Order: sequence, then structure tokens, then C-alpha cells
Amino acid sequence: MEWLNYHHLLYFWTAATRGGVTRAAQELRLSPSTVSSQLRLLEGQVGEPLFTRTGRGLELTEVGTLVLRHADEIFSIGRALKDALRGRPTGRPAVLQVGIADVVPKMVAQRLLAPALAPPSPFRLVCREGRYDRLVADLATHDLDVVIGDAPVSPSLPVRAFNHLLGECAVEFFAPPHLAEGLRRGFPASLDEAPVLLPTRGTTLRRALDDWFTGLGIRPRVVAEIEDSALLKAFGQAGAGAFPAAAAVSLEVQRQHRVRSIGRVESVRERFYAITIERRLSHPAVLAISASARAEVFGDVAGPTRPQRPEGRAPRPRRVPKGADHGRRRPGRRSRS
Repeated sequence: MEWLNYHHLLYFWTAATRGGVTRAAQELRLSPSTVSSQLRLLEGQVGEPLFTRTGRGLELTEVGTLVLRHADEIFSIGRALKDALRGRPTGRPAVLQVGIADVVPKMVAQRLLAPALAPPSPFRLVCREGRYDRLVADLATHDLDVVIGDAPVSPSLPVRAFNHLLGECAVEFFAPPHLAEGLRRGFPASLDEAPVLLPTRGTTLRRALDDWFTGLGIRPRVVAEIEDSALLKAFGQAGAGAFPAAAAVSLEVQRQHRVRSIGRVESVRERFYAITIERRLSHPAVLAISASARAEVFGDVAGPTRPQRPEGRAPRPRRVPKGADHGRRRPGRRSRS
């Protein structure tokens, strides 16, 4: 495609944002047949269909979604240019493109990204959810500024990206009120044979929970394995069983889903990362997200991970080397002076 016809792109953008060819024709003051023919010409330039028909409506294809995202930016810049030429301030916020791995809990993602929208932030947030590897690949083409994930980038991915630990927290179990009281007593042994909802196999959290159950000899009755964290919590709210969630959003989970906490598992940790193509964070919105995560969401635990003591084992008494009292007298010991 040597040259893009921006009139055709405008017709496409109007049809995509207004919900169809008929409405686009009304706004552009053209006939629907004219708009349709222009869209076909654009598809010929692109080399792939931009819309697919679903019933009586149109739905964007994957390529159409990509073209729309760039068209948004193109026409937004055009409006800003017109405002600048008229001597008016543009007021156009910068865009922060964020990819959110589909395994990241929605509540955690919202809390992490909140600083990007907090006044007087000049950013407009665009969030895309999907598979971790695909989102990381979009970093390389600069379609995304940052990816939020629950694990570092795998060395097997052919993308040069850097992991920035935002923080970590324990995992907490929750249950509807009719189950919570009985499960809270004797936790975590109370989970043995109890109805439990878990993430699907292969996820980082599921592997950690399976190891924890095995180590304690607990065999819960897994009633469902659910990939989407919001759906998992919805089943838990409906009374299907106990379920795990990040302790960092404990209050939000209890308030929103009307469930109760039955116990916290400090040895199972959830970690969240900002993935960028930069070795050091430089985007002001991503810097704000990182600072807020450390100070507010996770309580500044994003430094080096400390090894966890096995649950139930008391900490060893601290040994003081000889001479480490620096001349201070020990209680009950008389001075020889």
C-alpha cells in the first residue's frame, strides 16, 4: 500500500464509530452506496476486509480494529491542528496504551492504573486485555506502552522487554457468609474436602496453590476451574464455594461480592509486573503507576523478594555475636569499676 486515501479512511472511521454505513452516510451527507463503495476501495488498498457482517450489523475484523486504532490517532491529531490554527488550546490528552494480561484480576488492574486517570493527569487511558505473549509482542511494534502481567516475560518470547516489579501480596481465601464461619475455624485445614473454586491449570497462581495444598496434605473439592477472575468471584458470591484472591484488594472483594475472608496464605504470593521495552521506566504515567503501586497498593514491597518461612514455624532467635553490644552493660551484670 503505497499511499493511503484519507477520505476513504474518514468514511471507514465514521462507519466504525457511528455503528454502521447508514448512520455514517447520514453524518457525511452521502448516500449509503457511496460510503459502501469507498469502504471497498479502502479494503482493496489494505488487502484485507475491515468489516464482517453479523446479522444485520457490521463487526470489525482484527485488521479493522488495528486500522481504527490508528485512525483515532490520525483524526485526533487533525482536530488538534485545527484548534492550534484557530489559536485555541488543544486540550487533547496524551494516550497511554496499556495491555492487561487476561489472568490479572480486574480489581488489581483497576487499582494499579488509577493514578493514570487521577487529576490533574493529562492522559487518556486505553486498555486492551488479552493473552500475555500477544500483548508483549505488541510492545515491540509500539502498539502498547506497557503490559501489566502476573509473571516476568519468558526468555522464550522473541521480544526484548524488561520486567519492572510493581509489588507482591499474599493470597486470601473468601467464602459466602453461609460457608465462611465454618471454614474460618481451623483454616487452612478446614479447606480439606470443602467446595473450592480455583483458577485454571497452567496459571502462576494455580501452580502455587496446588503446591501449597500438597505440602499441607489438603485435598479440597474443586467444584470449578475458572480462567476469568471476575467470573470466579461471581460464582463464589453465588455460593458455589470458597475462592482465592489477592490480599491487596481484600476489602474491595468483600464489599463488592458480599463475601467474607476466611484466612490468608502468606507463603503463596501474587506478583504483578509492568513490562516495557525500556530498561528504566520513563513514561510519566507508568512512573506514577509504579510509585502508587509501591506506596499504596502493595505497601512498598516491590523490592527484593524476601524468602518466606514455612507456615507454623516460629522465627529463630537472633544470635548476637560476641562483642556486638559495643560496651553496653547487660541487665543484672555489675560493673567492675
